[in-house]
Amino acid sequence: MKLLKYINPIISPLQREVRGVLLAFLLVSVFTSNAQTVAISWVEISGTKIIVHYDLETSNPNHEFTINLFSSKDNFSAPLTKVTGDVGNEIKPGKDKKIIWDVVAELGSFKGDLELEVRGKIFVPFMKLTNFDTEKKYKKGKSYPLTWTSGNMGGQIDIELYDGQTRVHSDRNVANSGKFEWVIPGSVKPGSNYRLKFTDTKNREEVIYTKEFRIVPKMPMAAKALIGVAVAGGLAGALMAGGGGGGDGNTSADLPGPPPPPGN
Repeated sequence: MKLLKYINPIISPLQREVRGVLLAFLLVSVFTSNAQTVAISWVEISGTKIIVHYDLETSNPNHEFTINLFSSKDNFSAPLTKVTGDVGNEIKPGKDKKIIWDVVAELGSFKGDLELEVRGKIFVPFMKLTNFDTEKKYKKGKSYPLTWTSGNMGGQIDIELYDGQTRVHSDRNVANSGKFEWVIPGSVKPGSNYRLKFTDTKNREEVIYTKEFRIVPKMPMAAKALIGVAVAGGLAGALMAGGGGGGDGNTSADLPGPPPPPGN
């Protein structure tokens, strides 16, 4: 893979209050020498979201790219996660691409100056998932088959589960055979910020992230309540059946009275 190189022309800082978050943007243009160009054109603020517009040009229209947005909040160390639009893997070239960042969801009550940076590289995945649907709800404590294709089967990969920026579980040195039975730990908390990260153990720069997906309880609370009602109802039915349903059971009228007082 060829990483895009960076230049740093400073465009006039844009400052705006967004629910207590003060943002100052350093817009960074990105380019390669192989007739491939990524450049931020402008930024707009819409409610609590920051929309970064950029152009992605290449001499080969069949190329696809990995595009990520970074901020100075963590010294540009990890891509922002509360993003949608033309971001992530398999981004096709074109004009006026958009990255929509929910700054409040990502940073909460943060207040200060931020710099934003778009980074990209030609997308040549070492693997590609074939059956993982991020729109689906996944249940904690259950197992799910993962399947993928790879141009270089063999070797090993790490499969890690992230909740936002925090790794909560990992399966190390999984055989790169194109299939794996993935078990969601029962200890994870339900939430919608989960991602899977796949890393080639031979070259740890080869990394694939899924989009965010949701993990839910194995048994919803409503179902647990219904089971409790069903058990109680079944127990009441059993008592009724044993009390006067025409069998051998005694009704309350058939119960023996108290013993007579002593001396009678």
